[in-house]
Amino acid sequence: MAASAGSPPGDAARHRLRAWMLEGLADMAKNHPGPHAGPQSAHRGQRWWRVMCLTGVDYFSTLGYQPGIAALAAGALSPIATLVLVLVTLAGALPVYRRVARESPHGQGSIAMLERLLSFWKGKLFVLTLLGFAATDFLITITLSAADAATHLVENPHLTSALHNGQLVITLILVALLGAVFLKGFLEAIGVALVLVGLYLGLNAVVVVAGLWHVATTAHVVADWSQALTAEHGSVPVMIGVALLVFPKLALGLSGFETGVAVMPHIEGDPDDTEERPTGRIRGAKKLLTTAAVIMSVFLIITSFITTLLIPADAFKPGGPANGRALAYLAHEYLGSLFGTVYDISTIAILWFAGASAMAGLLNLMPQYLPRYGMAPHWARAVRPMVLVFTLIAFLVTWLFDADVDAQGGAYATGVLVLISSAAIAVTITARRAREHGWTIGFAVIAVVFLYTTVANVIERPDGVKIGACFIAGIILVSFLSRLARAFELRVTSVVLDEKAERFIRDTAHRKIRFIANEPDQRDLSEYRDKLQQIRTDNDLPVDEDFIFVEVTVGDPSEFESELRVRGEVLHGRFRVLVMDSSTVSNALAALLLHARDLTGARPHIYFEWTEGNPFAQFLRFFLFGQGEVAPVTREVLREAEPDRDRRPRVHVG
Repeated sequence: MAASAGSPPGDAARHRLRAWMLEGLADMAKNHPGPHAGPQSAHRGQRWWRVMCLTGVDYFSTLGYQPGIAALAAGALSPIATLVLVLVTLAGALPVYRRVARESPHGQGSIAMLERLLSFWKGKLFVLTLLGFAATDFLITITLSAADAATHLVENPHLTSALHNGQLVITLILVALLGAVFLKGFLEAIGVALVLVGLYLGLNAVVVVAGLWHVATTAHVVADWSQALTAEHGSVPVMIGVALLVFPKLALGLSGFETGVAVMPHIEGDPDDTEERPTGRIRGAKKLLTTAAVIMSVFLIITSFITTLLIPADAFKPGGPANGRALAYLAHEYLGSLFGTVYDISTIAILWFAGASAMAGLLNLMPQYLPRYGMAPHWARAVRPMVLVFTLIAFLVTWLFDADVDAQGGAYATGVLVLISSAAIAVTITARRAREHGWTIGFAVIAVVFLYTTVANVIERPDGVKIGACFIAGIILVSFLSRLARAFELRVTSVVLDEKAERFIRDTAHRKIRFIANEPDQRDLSEYRDKLQQIRTDNDLPVDEDFIFVEVTVGDPSEFESELRVRGEVLHGRFRVLVMDSSTVSNALAALLLHARDLTGARPHIYFEWTEGNPFAQFLRFFLFGQGEVAPVTREVLREAEPDRDRRPRVHVG
């Protein structure tokens, strides 16, 4: 938007800044075909193994800190506790998300499944709550990954003296640079992810082989580990019991499944795929999830084993050289400073891209829900304002946690576990409704395991719930304020008249279009006769005037936008009635009036009776239940939708 010639330079700069900030989501919407796309667009995309690398920058990057977290949580028992994690991954999270991929193949994930299972305001509030935990998950991914990248940078032998005590500042700089990338404009590059993941996994494989070689050639380390286990825990059953108890602390190793479902629209489908039945895409997503889980499981087991045996326990503690970077410690220790530096660079790069993936996830997730609920300010549709909001929140989280990887682990794990638990509950309900008794029992058991893990993690480390509660409260507050501010918008996307309804309107347009708003009750002869007489008396109208009754039935008042379908009926042989379903009476009536005006060129009139009751209580009824004092709200919706008074339909109240 250009400023006028007489505008001060400051105004012109503000106009340019506003235009730049409010640029839309065009670059983020690529590779997402629309709902009416045909087979040719439905199967476009990348091979599943390439897309796996896109989610892998988040999932596989946890190898940078997971072995150290496991060692801190379980000590010498770390390999056994990690084995429990792997069993839960392969026998629990993987089957759940394979089902999620089948039920929600367009990238909305388990939240969309639960949205379909619940309705009205309780469904919206539940989804907003889950969005709060999803925001916790993604934002802590950004801050934790940046903190761990800073740790690898600070602990590098060549830089440790120069960057000593610079962890917080470096982390803030990395978060700021990540935000700057998105402010400039960013589209996820699967090719870049492929290179990063391939290089990172390859370097980790070298470290694993070197670690196993040192374990095999240094016989006493296995004996020392075995003696430590026996001394600390006694018997194998006790070891397994303790491993089960500390397992919730290792839940970070489950991250990545929700991201794996979110990237499904990028997966190439079969030539005959459609958006309604994307069979090839679903099959590719299942391969992606399974392959990623197996690769990660193998690495988790081996890395927890070699780091526990080869790294002194004190090195894992806060401030120790292996804290948050156990595999990097081994890379420097056994493969030399040059290889260790290359490993550090690779780890920093993939952790950096994990943050980018999380930011992209936030920017893609929120617009899928909040605008449909009417619960997003208009500026939230643009990327850059949201990037600034998320970056500032990431700054705050980084400062509160002092850029500490271990301290953020609880918050991250809580977000991950809540999403996985909700997914397990969603697939359990879906299987039950499909009368799949075996799967219902299996998914129910998995759901119980994840719920236990979530509760145990919350009790042990409540930071995640506190942060999640802040996000939930913020999202709900902003959402309801936004919906309140947009309460009088015309929310009908289109009006469709059946043949009889259109005939009624065209016929009466030859005289004067007069509608009577009627709240349907018994729909008997006396209801319409008395209503017509009341309207004529209140408005001093002659007997020969022609009227059409309009009746709106409220369906789900929590919906914001919808199509309006209007049916025409003749009741008791004499009364013409237009019948429609909508989420709000006032918006439906306003949309019908504007459509009738545009259809016929005539200016319609509508007649109401005043509703008894407190005006504020009536407004709350409108806001929450779509009813309330209909007449003034209909007039206000018309005033906002049509600023020209000479073209605005007339509202009469008697």
